Amino acid sequence: MLPQSDVMDPLSDVLALLKPRSHMAGGFDVGAPWAIRFGSYEGVKCYAVVAGACWLEIEGGDAPTRLKTGDYFILPRGLPFRLASDLDATPVEAKTIFACASNDALRLLNGGGDCMIAGGHFALDGNHAGLLLGVLPPVVHIRHEADKAKLRWCLDQMRHELREPRPGGSLVVQQLATMMLVQTLRLHLADGSRDGIGWMFALADKRLGAAIGAIHADPARRWTLQALAERAGMSRSTFALRFKQKVGESPMEYVTQWRMRLAADRLVNARDPVSVVALSLGYESESAFSVAFKRTMGRSPRQFARGDEKSAAAA
Repeated sequence: MLPQSDVMDPLSDVLALLKPRSHMAGGFDVGAPWAIRFGSYEGVKCYAVVAGACWLEIEGGDAPTRLKTGDYFILPRGLPFRLASDLDATPVEAKTIFACASNDALRLLNGGGDCMIAGGHFALDGNHAGLLLGVLPPVVHIRHEADKAKLRWCLDQMRHELREPRPGGSLVVQQLATMMLVQTLRLHLADGSRDGIGWMFALADKRLGAAIGAIHADPARRWTLQALAERAGMSRSTFALRFKQKVGESPMEYVTQWRMRLAADRLVNARDPVSVVALSLGYESESAFSVAFKRTMGRSPRQFARGDEKSAAAA
């Protein structure tokens, strides 16, 4: 069985494919009473409550969530939401706060003093965004004290950078926001939502995580169901059933899906020739690779490489 550190590798692999880019990082300090409405968006938003407390309400979602100092939360679905001291308060549109001409990473509303929130909005590679967004709930909420303690250093640094701006502070805040995102995802994974279906939930199972980690470590290998079952320390039939239940697809389907995700990234970003990509992923012939790629991604490798990524991803 692979050690626990290796079980986390698939998360790093997926994030590397998604190429999260923080195109907005900073925070806001608001005075009561207050309410801010955020419109729909693409990508992922990740925040921390630096000081104070507030309500989070997602439009069309479940009951409002109470957030307290030190809480972290990820919003991956792109749904409009509100943050407020009072759910009856009339909201101010977030775009009016952040669209004003200001280089300050920390924005003030109503003089500040009631609640301070910091974080970032991350754009993701559209071809692969579903790998992450499709397996996360509408809100990932880190609220347990032991988990928050693991993120406290990052939060303290973020608070310091926002309250005492220094040269290079914008870049530091962006990097801290990225750390918050990754750490929050790791804590969500470690928390082990056992009822979910998808690769991330399967990583919480050490045996399945070992098999997924092996696939990611050597995608070109001629994997068989038996070989993967051995990595998981399970019988072939038990492994196949368990994998399907937790991941939502068979082990061999996952192998093919991951190979094609890697291929798509190399075709578009590295601009590698189709023959080189095929060989690097264990295909002896370009034609066999092209058939598998088109079946999975909806277009031939050359069509995909020419730039119609959105159509290919949606197929």
